[in-house]
Amino acid sequence: MVLDKLGTSLQDAIKKLVGASRIDEKTVDDVVRDIQRALLQADVNVRHVMTLSQKIKQRSLKELPPRGMNPREHVIRIVYQELINIIGKSADIRLAPQAIMMVGLQGSGKTTTTAKLARYFQRKGLKTAVICADTFRPGAYDQLKTLCDRMGIFFYGEKDGSDAVGITQRGLKEIAKYDVKIIDTAGRHALEKDLIREMEEIHRVAKPDHRLLVLDAAMGQLASEQAKAFNASIGITGVVITKLDGTAKGGGALSAVNETGSAIAFIGIGETSEDLERFEADRFISRLLGMGDIKSLIEKAEETLKTEDVDMEAMMSGRFTLKDMYKQLEAMNKLGPLKQVMQMLPMGKLGMNISEDAYNVTQEKMKKYKFMMDSMNEGELGDPKRINSSRIARIARGSGTKYEDVRELLKYHKMMQKTIKGMKGGKFNIQKMMKKLGV
Repeated sequence: MVLDKLGTSLQDAIKKLVGASRIDEKTVDDVVRDIQRALLQADVNVRHVMTLSQKIKQRSLKELPPRGMNPREHVIRIVYQELINIIGKSADIRLAPQAIMMVGLQGSGKTTTTAKLARYFQRKGLKTAVICADTFRPGAYDQLKTLCDRMGIFFYGEKDGSDAVGITQRGLKEIAKYDVKIIDTAGRHALEKDLIREMEEIHRVAKPDHRLLVLDAAMGQLASEQAKAFNASIGITGVVITKLDGTAKGGGALSAVNETGSAIAFIGIGETSEDLERFEADRFISRLLGMGDIKSLIEKAEETLKTEDVDMEAMMSGRFTLKDMYKQLEAMNKLGPLKQVMQMLPMGKLGMNISEDAYNVTQEKMKKYKFMMDSMNEGELGDPKRINSSRIARIARGSGTKYEDVRELLKYHKMMQKTIKGMKGGKFNIQKMMKKLGV
């Protein structure tokens, strides 16, 4: 998931609360110090960090826990609420007919984001079309057309056109019957007057319902200056932050947006057309704190999977066979990288560090696992504990694999079973906590 280092650091701070014998001023100071360090390393504005630290400390030591909530849960709730306040509200982008104008700096990933956004609305069942009004960057037309063609999204552009405003006007007539119309404009710096004037003209002609500013997460706190300038020109209604999966500065870009009066609409978390998420502050912070994001996982599953692909009840029960495990892994592969999927699930003990090996289940490994399971009998598939050394040797011979491969499969199954069982509870039941937080 996004901002792995920040998430891990924040979860480590929360673990101190979970493991504390009592919640006193020293415990709160230690936790606040860890949170400060995590946020500053992620490039969050120092002023925001100090304000958040003071609020967490004051509220933790002065407010009484609500009825039914113990002191530990109360402090975690305060941390959760104050982190949401730093990031601010989410932009209101509805699933309805609308026109959207995309603006941003050159190199921010705007054109790719335009295609991802079109795919987002397409997945939601809306007829979507894209206009390429970027006549400034060589290759913009070909890039966007290729991306749209690949996804079956209607594309309008003029290969050698130079009049971006005229292209927009003609394009809007061509795609009038579509529900969602997305206009990709040229990347520009906020101080380039000619391009800013062109952007304002496109805005006047298109009269878009939304003006989305695309910002690269690597900009960190510099995002604030650019967002303010674009907002002054056409009135930004939402921000899309790209490349959140690959930068240490993402916290700066996230918090900087709050200073502009606009809000985050979407976040880019990967390279594929599916890797654009609707931003909701409560879900985002829930995931950073290790509380998961079951709502997003369910939505993604509904869009991607068939009913028979996955048995969530079996998965969450922690009692699943080798057959069940293979079925779950196949389903997860359809949903996207296993790491992203697992981080949408609540980590019940808030201390469970899943190794990279657990995430790196490649298609080749999946095939090998299937060969090995095909060599097992029903009793072995239903109860892996039956599989002793002689059975391992037999399974390896029958599947054309090695003894060590079968042991690896059994070890992987045991680790996954333990991980999923851990989601159900332990000393600190994260699922109950999520309900109290309204997540």
